[in-house]
Amino acid sequence: MVQVQLSEDLAAAAQLNSANPSADAARLLALELFREDKVSLGRAAELCQTPVEAFMEFAGQHHVPLHYGTAELEADRATLKQLQR
Repeated sequence: MVQVQLSEDLAAAAQLNSANPSADAARLLALELFREDKVSLGRAAELCQTPVEAFMEFAGQHHVPLHYGTAELEADRATLKQLQR
């Protein structure tokens, strides 16, 4: 686990939940990785420990398109195979 310190101003600007700012920050970071095509939708959801459906809703709330195509489907299938081992 990595710990990061955020200023109160940054946490407030990001509208992080004061009860669990780490989870909110992880979701935002995973969302940015997905938006930049650095990880698939499924991997982003996995990284922030959020169900894929909830992560898809979160992405929509932040106006991030789901550009979910064949390559992402195959990446998610590979992730599922690894998780089933």
